[in-house]
Amino acid sequence: MSENLKALIRDVPDFPEPGILFRDITPLLGDAAALRQVVDWLATTYQDAALDAVIGVESRGFIFGAPLAERLGLGFVPVRKPGKLPADRHVEEYALEYGTGVLEIHQDALRAGQRVVIVDDLLATGGTALAAAKLVELTGAEVHALAFLVELGALQGRTRLRHYHLDALLKYE
Repeated sequence: MSENLKALIRDVPDFPEPGILFRDITPLLGDAAALRQVVDWLATTYQDAALDAVIGVESRGFIFGAPLAERLGLGFVPVRKPGKLPADRHVEEYALEYGTGVLEIHQDALRAGQRVVIVDDLLATGGTALAAAKLVELTGAEVHALAFLVELGALQGRTRLRHYHLDALLKYE
């Protein structure tokens, strides 16, 4: 399965900055069978995990997180960029491989003790995923796992997230 999915991921050099090789998943998203394979993998991976919610990280984490939540019969909680959430929220700043960012979650999005999986499209340095995990923990909930379509192994995000269980469908070294 992984090779046919990798064939649908386009390499875009020097985006968004010179020296960055961007892994563009939009061709994969445009292929209904491939998109179904990804959601099927996620659902199979987490169907017996006794989860309470699925967290999707803006924006591509929404693409996989929402259908996973529906498939598992769970609620979906968005982790968003600044200025998108209207109610009281927790805020976490983090480092990217080419800058910094900020993520937010509603303070009442989760309850203490709930178990969640955090879903995003790509693991690079781990900064975004770590920020999302910290936000979940600020609500009192527990991160059961972090799930990614793509892991860029050379950037060692897995090392940064060593305290969490991590699943990635496709790996690039």
